[in-house]
Amino acid sequence: MTRLLEALRAATDAIRAHLLRASLTVLGMVIGVAAVIAVVALLQGFGQMITQQFRSLGANGMVIVAYLPEKAQLAGRVARLTPDDLTAIRRQVTGIHAVVPLLTLAQFSGQVAYGNRTSATSITGTTSNFAANGADYPTQGRFLVSSDSQTRRPVAVIGTSVIENLHLPAHPEGRFISMYGTWFKVVGVLNKLGTLAGVLDRDNRILIPYGTAVSLSGSTLPPNIAIELQADRAADIARVEGEITRVLRRRHHLTAGQEDDFKIQSAGELIKTLTHVFDMISLVVGAIVGIALLVGGVGIMNVLLVSVTERTREIGVCKSLGATRSDILLQFLFEALLLALLGGLIGLGLGVGLAELVAHLVPALSGAHTPAWIVALALGFTATVGLMFGIAPAAKAAGLDPIDALRYE
Repeated sequence: MTRLLEALRAATDAIRAHLLRASLTVLGMVIGVAAVIAVVALLQGFGQMITQQFRSLGANGMVIVAYLPEKAQLAGRVARLTPDDLTAIRRQVTGIHAVVPLLTLAQFSGQVAYGNRTSATSITGTTSNFAANGADYPTQGRFLVSSDSQTRRPVAVIGTSVIENLHLPAHPEGRFISMYGTWFKVVGVLNKLGTLAGVLDRDNRILIPYGTAVSLSGSTLPPNIAIELQADRAADIARVEGEITRVLRRRHHLTAGQEDDFKIQSAGELIKTLTHVFDMISLVVGAIVGIALLVGGVGIMNVLLVSVTERTREIGVCKSLGATRSDILLQFLFEALLLALLGGLIGLGLGVGLAELVAHLVPALSGAHTPAWIVALALGFTATVGLMFGIAPAAKAAGLDPIDALRYE
């Protein structure tokens, strides 16, 4: 233990005697660790925010949309989901509720007007059961009711961003807005959902009765819809997906070799996919920054090799006074390790500070946090690099002949 402490003291004194050189030596380590800590912290916060927002949509929620791979589209196949598909799912699939159609008339291109103000928004036709998913409900006025769709009544429930964009009163119930050349009466205001990933405004939307949306589409063909539903239990999602797949493949006359012409999306799957994506990005970023740490390790090795040459006479004196080969080896290994850890700790502080600053300036990244695993990984990798690249200088110093070292000028 005494030998270790003495080697540590000697290494500390050597670093303290050349502070400027030590600072420049660890610069690569500082930049590498700061970069990996800041990037991973921001990615973790961003991923956590998106995951929480998807969880707010309901863990049991599922959406079915028409979908074809590009190869099938080029072959001339057409994908559609119709109201008859919805009816078949409702009748033949067990363990589900709140099965509703979604007919989007204009995704971020529907022009809505109030007075002399216009705004582009998302206009979707649905039924009264849409509120049963738990994520959407009126905070003012009322929601859509069954009679609205049956009589194709021109009424609308609007998001809070629509109120702001059109300069509507705080309580717009009873006001009329214009869409597709038709006046719609505002009967309610939807709950505020906020933005998705800090970019997509989920409150810039208008819901109208499904029957009204069908009449506005102006098509004589059955509308191409999306279908939203809720599984009774989260544990049943896999079974429900299997039953829906069988029902739709049978209805669409798909043979065993043909791909599905629809896609089933669930909140759980989206969360799992997003988590996997962010974890992979974090690993890739960590690997890239790991290269910077290796470069920093090369810098430490080069400086220590130069230091061995400069301190050759000092090493000869130490050996002549009784210092063993292992004593010299330990001193230089400790010096390399301390330089690497010093750079790692400074980089850790800078990385955390940078992540906090960016999170403060960018609201979408406000959940940024530094996970313990990346701190342990960064410092562990830094220490490993320091030891690995300190072996060559330490071995060179330990192998010097004391007589030749004393004669060195």
